[in-house]
Amino acid sequence: MTEVTMAARYSPHEVEERLMRSWLARSAFHSVVDPSRPAYTIAIPPPNVTGSLHMGHALNDTIQDILVRYHRLKGENSLWIVGTDHAGIATQNKVEGQLAEEGLKKEDIGREAFEKRVWEWRREYGSTIIHQLKRLGCACDYERERFTMDEAYQKAVAKVFISLYEKGDIYRDVYLVNWCVRCGSAISDLEVEHEDRQAKLYYVKYPVVGTSEALTVATTRPETILGDTAVAVNPKDPRYGKFVGGRIVVPLVGREVPVIADEHVDIEFGTGALKITPGHDPDDWEIGLRHGLPNISVIGLDGLMNAEAGDLEGMPAEEAREIVVQRLEEQGLFVKADDYSHAVGTCYRCGTVIEPLLSLQWFMDMKRLVQPAIAVVEDGRVRFVPDRWGDVYLDWMRGIRPWCVSRQLWWGHRIPAYYCDSCEHVMVAAGPPAACEKCGGTLHQDEDVLDTWFSSALWPFATLGWPDQTPELGAFYPTSVLSTARDIIYLWVARMIMMGMEFVGDVPFRDVIIHPTVLATDGRRMSKSLGTGIDPLELIREYGADATRFGLAYMSSVQDVRFSAERIEMGRNFANKIWNASRLVLQGAHPEAVAEVELSTPADRWIFSRLAAVTRELAELYDGYDFDDASRLLYRFIWNEVCDWYLEVAKTRLYSDSEAERLAVSGNLLVLLEHVMIVLHPLMPFISEEVYGNLPQVQSGLRPPSLLEARYPEEPAAWRDQAAEDAMEAFTTVVSGLRSAREELGLARDVTGKVHVFEAEPGAAAAIAGQSQAFRQLCGCELAGVVTVEKDKPQGRYASIEGPGVIALLDLGGLVDVERERERLLAKAKKATAEGAKAETKLGNSGFVAKAPEDVIAEIRERLSRSQAILEETRRQYMERIGEELPMDGGPRS
Repeated sequence: MTEVTMAARYSPHEVEERLMRSWLARSAFHSVVDPSRPAYTIAIPPPNVTGSLHMGHALNDTIQDILVRYHRLKGENSLWIVGTDHAGIATQNKVEGQLAEEGLKKEDIGREAFEKRVWEWRREYGSTIIHQLKRLGCACDYERERFTMDEAYQKAVAKVFISLYEKGDIYRDVYLVNWCVRCGSAISDLEVEHEDRQAKLYYVKYPVVGTSEALTVATTRPETILGDTAVAVNPKDPRYGKFVGGRIVVPLVGREVPVIADEHVDIEFGTGALKITPGHDPDDWEIGLRHGLPNISVIGLDGLMNAEAGDLEGMPAEEAREIVVQRLEEQGLFVKADDYSHAVGTCYRCGTVIEPLLSLQWFMDMKRLVQPAIAVVEDGRVRFVPDRWGDVYLDWMRGIRPWCVSRQLWWGHRIPAYYCDSCEHVMVAAGPPAACEKCGGTLHQDEDVLDTWFSSALWPFATLGWPDQTPELGAFYPTSVLSTARDIIYLWVARMIMMGMEFVGDVPFRDVIIHPTVLATDGRRMSKSLGTGIDPLELIREYGADATRFGLAYMSSVQDVRFSAERIEMGRNFANKIWNASRLVLQGAHPEAVAEVELSTPADRWIFSRLAAVTRELAELYDGYDFDDASRLLYRFIWNEVCDWYLEVAKTRLYSDSEAERLAVSGNLLVLLEHVMIVLHPLMPFISEEVYGNLPQVQSGLRPPSLLEARYPEEPAAWRDQAAEDAMEAFTTVVSGLRSAREELGLARDVTGKVHVFEAEPGAAAAIAGQSQAFRQLCGCELAGVVTVEKDKPQGRYASIEGPGVIALLDLGGLVDVERERERLLAKAKKATAEGAKAETKLGNSGFVAKAPEDVIAEIRERLSRSQAILEETRRQYMERIGEELPMDGGPRS
């Protein structure tokens, strides 16, 4: 016997930790430029340096690892670029939290010392998620790990900013921005999250100049009335036509402002008259631009009322609101306040309500860059999977707005703009200029940093050495595929495409996989704050990495997938099944067996035909990004066909007295196991590598020492044998049917039945006739013979089992008590009749059918159909086994 070094029970943690250490120690995932092989590249969506592995990461990283390992097996030069994002706001908040514990603010230690503290934090905690990727089994090139704030990356970011500035795409201007008071920074439109909140809709009178009339407007923010510069109405609203062109008085401040007509005004909102405050509302800002209105800000960057608010200066906006309403009531200008639900913008990072404020910021005009990025999706150079996300991308790109790229933070890529202290001239340069080019004066650098997404947009090419023309950039760009979440199509995917086209002249990736979103079991989003989060590291600790990967891939069939712990447990059971089957093969294999295929039995021809088909189908699924179907295919093939059938059939030869039979089946099993481990490897890398390493053909040096050096099998066309597949389908169907019949009839295990097989189609019984020993062992029945002519079928009482092209007849003579079987079948028929009648009664009730939900009606119809099928089957069995027709009422015949 072959000496087996595999433990009796599979221990995923020991195997996974040992193999990952081994892979890393020998740089198994490191890729170098190799012109002789096609390149396959994935750039990992860089997780935040502050982050830890969550369920979305686990699914996405599993998908990417499947692809990288699969294409490595295909002989491609596979590179998986890995690294982390500096995560400006999130990281700054972490370090500010540390300072707060020391009773300090960042201003107390200054910018330079604060940046030093951030780098210290990064050195201590920044590799957490990288270590977690290794726990999941990710085959990233860790020797190329990048960070979006490393020195080379900063060089790339500065070059991009300067280039876009010189081309006029980046500019500085006062604009209404989304301001987070908590973070003290502007954020982009895409970083604003909206949530429905209950509020009040206040109705206020605005006196019309020169008349006794007033226009009543509705607003959720009466404190901003102090900054109003117009009242707008819809030109199609007949109620207000006479007021357009006139002037009204802004309550409390007495400022006269115009009444304007603008089609943006919603006639149905409030009274149809809209107060315009360009300094505090993005829609009002746009209206103000169209009509040349002045901008007045009454709330400062600290969230407090400013000097424009008069005696309310220094007061929080919420508190000022109460005073404004009180004063409006005193002046007879307050009408009413209604309950009102509306969407409120909040900061994506900290949840603070966003304050639209006027601010001097850096912006990026997208008009020039967006056109090539639209074209590459329209003409198919970039393909979204599923393809509907391409339409979503294009819709947003065609209506793209300027991007606010500056952030009021201390951590991040500092904007390379320098201002002259004497003449205010602006210089943009990669490094600090010695003096002002205009007047020779001293310069100071802009205090702001760039939006994190600005630097992330360079990820596919900056990680390969750009702006230097490195060999890696030439070999591995464009990358092959990007797998990411749908919520960053605009934030990241679109911007990478724009930057790639602008600075490298090609798309950053060919395909974009938008992976499913993993929801909690109740359908809510996964969230620590909601208590719905599930830690994938806990799953790895409990079930193992392979099981976790399998379960995630298996359940990823729809865009929103509810998490199922049962699927992860299914993965663990699958791993155990693979382990036990592999031990059986290696322990039972003849010590002198050669790993070669000998197709000497129907089962041999069947399993290798199926292996060839599965290998091809699996490649198509991997190529088509159908990871759920790939996991299902592997599960069915390995569990059902290899383990439950072929191994069971093979045991009769594996433990045979014939050495020739043992040698032949051992060779087949070794080849089968080798090929199965190769195709399984992308999905479950650890157990496949461990089993593969125990194969004698690997240990003897006849095969590559690791699956990372193996090649995806190209199965011989000669292995395909449809006749063998058909014959084994008949074999497995009949054996399963006989097992069920024996159980139904209550036959003891030591009772051997006698089976006659009628072959209705030529060759259909070949697997049964050619494997009679295995047939008897698997179903407890002896094959009495095969007949091909109807008249030769045996007479008497029997239980029949139909399979493809065959009918197996289990002789019941001497096996079954006829009267007991009669009573059992009558009881079965009676129960089916009663259930069918009950279902028919409900379906015949028109009132019930009209009111019941569709799914309930469908379930009752299914119940009726099922009972009718059982009754029909029972009639057949009664005739075969009792020799009479089943009484129509299910009772005894008179």
